[in-house]
Amino acid sequence: MNVIIKFFQDGGFWMYPILIVGILGGAFAVERFIKLKLLERANRRTWNDIHPLLVKGDFDKARQMVEASNSAVGQLLTMGLEVQGTVRRRDDIEIAMEEAMMEITPQLEARTVYISMFANVATLLGLLGTIIGLISAFEAVANANPAEKSALLSSSIAMAMNTTAFGLIAAIPLLVCFNMVNSKTAAIVGSLEMISVKTLKLISTLSRRGFQAPPASNEADQEEEKNEEEGDTSAEASS
Repeated sequence: MNVIIKFFQDGGFWMYPILIVGILGGAFAVERFIKLKLLERANRRTWNDIHPLLVKGDFDKARQMVEASNSAVGQLLTMGLEVQGTVRRRDDIEIAMEEAMMEITPQLEARTVYISMFANVATLLGLLGTIIGLISAFEAVANANPAEKSALLSSSIAMAMNTTAFGLIAAIPLLVCFNMVNSKTAAIVGSLEMISVKTLKLISTLSRRGFQAPPASNEADQEEEKNEEEGDTSAEASS
């Protein structure tokens, strides 16, 4: 622990900006990773609930479920099923879902770029500290008293080397996190595109077959008619 404290103190002023940048970048990385992980689970859960309804052609119930969902899959299918309920043309449904993807993708990529930005800033701050440390070292050699040259030169070189090292220590994990978050985002976008294609295929297949799910109200009417027929039969038998 004492070694770390001494390392930080020897780096001078520029260690503090690098530390702040590293903390901010780490906070963005953690927030993005958690957000995407939760969204991935919500998407999987929503699709598992909606897919059987689409297979059966129960678009009305599927439409109600996706409208109540907060997931990206719900947002995507809401646009497609709304158009399906009015237009029913594949091209129009596909355009609506592409429009939804154009809205969803920036939401998934939001704030991810800041992770890379903070990594670059940490590296540049480390380089700046190095340059300032070297300038101080040259000034110490040129202007300081012979008795003070050794101490000033040592502290200046320590600042130069420590800021460079600390800048890289902050930047390298941030770049790793940036690539991990980018990979997770790309995987979610790919899964949404796959769901879009599967949904369009199901809608097209059911449309070609002329399939239409029986509304719940028709089932109730059939049950009521059946009860009336049984009542009429009983009345005729008693008469």
